[in-house]
Amino acid sequence: MSPRDGLQSEDVILDADTKIELINRAVEAGVRRIEVCSFVNPARVPQMADAEVVLTGLPSRDDVTYIGLVLNRRGFERAAAAGVREINVVAVATDTFGIRNQGATSDETVAVFEEIAPLAIDADIRPTLTISTAFGCPYEGEVPVERVTAMARRGAAAGAAEIALADTIGVAVPTDVTHRLGAAREVMNGVALRAHFHNTRNTGIANAYAAVEAGVDALDASLGGIGGCPFAPNATGNIPTEDLAFMLERMGIDTGLDLERLAAIVPWIEARLDKRVPGLLSKAGLFPAAR
Repeated sequence: MSPRDGLQSEDVILDADTKIELINRAVEAGVRRIEVCSFVNPARVPQMADAEVVLTGLPSRDDVTYIGLVLNRRGFERAAAAGVREINVVAVATDTFGIRNQGATSDETVAVFEEIAPLAIDADIRPTLTISTAFGCPYEGEVPVERVTAMARRGAAAGAAEIALADTIGVAVPTDVTHRLGAAREVMNGVALRAHFHNTRNTGIANAYAAVEAGVDALDASLGGIGGCPFAPNATGNIPTEDLAFMLERMGIDTGLDLERLAAIVPWIEARLDKRVPGLLSKAGLFPAAR
């Protein structure tokens, strides 16, 4: 998620060539699914204004999926024209956040996916749905699990190839993760389940572990732990890709990722953003130490 969710809130706006280098470095470290850009209003998110340029500059590889985030029909049309083979549509679990983030109510954001998913399938583009604020809203507080499952049910019925529950503001805890992922899976008719955690209150890695134990199919992460939501107060970064990969590998789960190469990307990111980032593996080092 680092090229998109990772960079969308940064004060430093990286140029397209730097974003392309970040993506290529991640691919060299073994990453095979990358959300590389978002097709949104550049006036609202100027960090993502060069989506088409970034995609044009990426090498075509059969073993790598470049994902574009879209929020509406116009965004989907841009993504399709740019040659994206997978899109991620964000629907929001509360009206207040939906209006502030996307200018639409919760129901309207789900309806956008219901409109776009069939178009994507017809165009041989894989449609995925992320349910934002699935664990809590900065404006409305607690989000009923029934609201989340109703959205997941609609997404599955519309043709989602994968549905993600996103802890946009970092308020989830492991017991809540277990409960909500289980409830969502019950209504998704076998659709793949993904989880997206922010580490705002230092529970992100614990939540990722809970998601693995609950049988999640995929986890989002961002190199160095960079990221956040520009429309959510104090929403700090995603869980660091390299830290998550270290935990999974030590648990005996083969991620297919090169930990040493992942960790080496982090100081490179720090130099370009001119700041230290939260990820810890690059600072503490590998264990056992690389020889």
